[in-house]
Amino acid sequence: MLPVTALIALALDEPFIITLATKAAILALAGVGLNIALGLGGLVSLGHAAFFGLGGYAMGILAHHAQTFTPLMEAPFLIEGTKSMPVIWLTAVIAGALAALLIGALSLRTSGVYFIMITLAFGQMLYYFAISWPAYGGEDGLSIYVRNGFPGLNTLDPIQFFAIAFVILAAVLFIAGRLASSPFGLALAAARQNPERVETVGLSPYRLRLLAFVISGAITALAGALFADLNRFVSPTMLSWHMSGEIMIFVILGGVGRLYGPVAGAALFILLEHILGGLSDFWHVYLGLLLLLVVLFARGGMIGALAGREVAHD
Repeated sequence: MLPVTALIALALDEPFIITLATKAAILALAGVGLNIALGLGGLVSLGHAAFFGLGGYAMGILAHHAQTFTPLMEAPFLIEGTKSMPVIWLTAVIAGALAALLIGALSLRTSGVYFIMITLAFGQMLYYFAISWPAYGGEDGLSIYVRNGFPGLNTLDPIQFFAIAFVILAAVLFIAGRLASSPFGLALAAARQNPERVETVGLSPYRLRLLAFVISGAITALAGALFADLNRFVSPTMLSWHMSGEIMIFVILGGVGRLYGPVAGAALFILLEHILGGLSDFWHVYLGLLLLLVVLFARGGMIGALAGREVAHD
């Protein structure tokens, strides 16, 4: 759906539509990350904006130092900024994974509403830290005046940037699908349904959930780096609980636990934002009504309603 939209927009010379498709692909990637924790592990996290924002700031900080020709660190060793997308992505993934390891190690000792509130608290801690960090814009955010580069591509060309985002999304969807059907994915699903039985066969539900949370955080951070690069801007709003809520909306609209659910949910969200946002500043009211209908009458989301069957993954 997304590549077809982008190609039609390219034929019609509509770069803005290509940018919308790119935004949908990147937000879908963040949704795929959350879906690993939520859909496979049953972990309702309201703090995934922490990883999304960390990925964004990883891009922003490295690109900022590259464009200002100032080193990120001089002692004990020299670290310079970079405009290389692969290096930025690797940094974002590592930052997201480490943050998820720390947050998950503490949060997963609880469950239910306590887990939800702890993840929310961690996300808000990082949000307020970013606001009070004047070196990188504080509340005003950080503008990046250059588009980071990828070998052999012109990343300023909307269709080429879309191709980058879509290929990454497709690769992560492939990994997520294989992960769900792997022994780890099956054990994680079992831990979600009956943790006591999983423990009796010698597996640790805590470790399974922690690994899923780390993978989820790493993917979401990668999406954050791409999102910041698309906008050439990063701000504390990427770390706010509103962002966490939006990522969860993508998953719920498309279908929790459905492989392509976040893609469908993000595409629908961007479509509604574009169409209804031009009609009213209160378009979220209509989004809320749609979300209510999905929760009440289509528990499997859009993908579930079309497939007509309940499965953990497509």
